[in-house]
Amino acid sequence: MTTRVFLIFYLLLLVATTTQARSIVDGAGRTVTIPDTVNQVICSGAGCVRLLSYLQSQNTLVGVDDLETRKRQRDPRPYAIANPQFKALPVFGEFRGHDHPEQILTLENQPQVIFKTFSQMGHDPIELQQKTGIPVVVLQYGNLTQLRPEFYTSLRTMATVLGKEQRAEQVITFIEQTITDIQHRTTNIDMRPSVYLGGVAFKGPHGFQSTEPTYPPFAFLDAQNCAAVKIAGEHELSNSNVAKEKIVSWNPNYLFLDLSTIRLGEDAGGLYELRHDPAYRTLSAVQSGKVFGLLPYNMYAANHGSTLANSYYIGKTLYPDRFTDINPTEKADEIYEFLVGKPVFNAMNTMCGNMAFSSVPVQ
Repeated sequence: MTTRVFLIFYLLLLVATTTQARSIVDGAGRTVTIPDTVNQVICSGAGCVRLLSYLQSQNTLVGVDDLETRKRQRDPRPYAIANPQFKALPVFGEFRGHDHPEQILTLENQPQVIFKTFSQMGHDPIELQQKTGIPVVVLQYGNLTQLRPEFYTSLRTMATVLGKEQRAEQVITFIEQTITDIQHRTTNIDMRPSVYLGGVAFKGPHGFQSTEPTYPPFAFLDAQNCAAVKIAGEHELSNSNVAKEKIVSWNPNYLFLDLSTIRLGEDAGGLYELRHDPAYRTLSAVQSGKVFGLLPYNMYAANHGSTLANSYYIGKTLYPDRFTDINPTEKADEIYEFLVGKPVFNAMNTMCGNMAFSSVPVQ
């Protein structure tokens, strides 16, 4: 074999060795070919960076969408608070999956994989892959109730791409053990008060009529969520808005306020409505001071850590004898420290007007 032929053979072997690939099945059921080792990625879509942070892989990010770089006074997303460096990363597109292929291709550090949640929004993942030549891995965001298996599958898929399988199992075990603890504390309770959560964000802040019929903390605690009650002759509520008259007729024993609503300002939102709307002033919970502030549930998709933290606070509020060993703020930081690496409750509370996990003054 001549020297030249040997050199060509060696170079071909080297290329083959350094471009090894593997295939995975993503959340859309597509078989996607990815590099054998992945250490540079971008995340497109709501909540995608959150999942990456849970896997302790935030250092693999080489770019972010424009929402991650915004400097806002009230932006209570635990993973973003714990990772202020995200604001300094280059931008590859707009939030909610509206990616710009040309910006992706001009990133100084090119991503080897693009993760994409809520793939039905923004840029089509197949088209994005065709335009950039970069494999796009679709993930189903899921939730902590009916869609928990989808959430866990997405964590495992992302972990497989990044070589973080052990961390994914640790996160899943932590969440399962936490939910089990919450559920076990409230077994064999005969009298369960009625509850309602208002002010839930959905693609931005909303007023008190915005709720979540399948709110996970209420489900874990088996609380009587008024918004989940089937109305005679109708199906279970399927959207996040209910009529004010319905809330008044329910007259829940306890009211909880998702503090994302205060982002609407001092003259709007759920807090303002509870203080000034004559209809809400008639509610017994308003008159008796049983209105309590919660950390935002939806903030660029569901905040899973805040969901777990809220569960402990709601549980201690409704059933204090079952949560005597729990300090909700300390428990929140324990959850945040595990999931996003830092105890961020105080920063979250500051962004929430210092009303999280406390009685909200509405009189």
